Amino acid sequence: MNHEISIPVDGQGLYDITARVAEVVASSGAGEALATVFIRHTSASLVIQENADPAVLHDLEHFLDRLVPEDEALYTHVEEGADDMPAHIKGALTQTHLSIPVTGGRLALGTWQGIFLWEHRHRSGRRSVVVNLLGGT
Repeated sequence: MNHEISIPVDGQGLYDITARVAEVVASSGAGEALATVFIRHTSASLVIQENADPAVLHDLEHFLDRLVPEDEALYTHVEEGADDMPAHIKGALTQTHLSIPVTGGRLALGTWQGIFLWEHRHRSGRRSVVVNLLGGT
């Protein structure tokens, strides 16, 4: 089963989408399955990360910003702005899909784990995430 989720974003940052993915899993009726979560973009990504202390997300963002600076002098792909090529690099360094077991009809995430869409562009808009469930007994 495939289900598409539209996620509004308001610029760079980590957006917790755990509840949205969990809703898809719960409404599917799947007991035991594998959920694949896939983002349909090249300048945003997905990560499983701590959902308790916001400092973790802040530190991750700042680390990646230092690792991949927005300096047009470094890149040739600059037609869409100074944040575009760095966004592609950040997307390549992170993940476009996640695989999460479903056990007892629920995502088998750890106590402090959440699913995050990581927006790498400054602009606002919407991102498309596809949740696929394999199995479902």
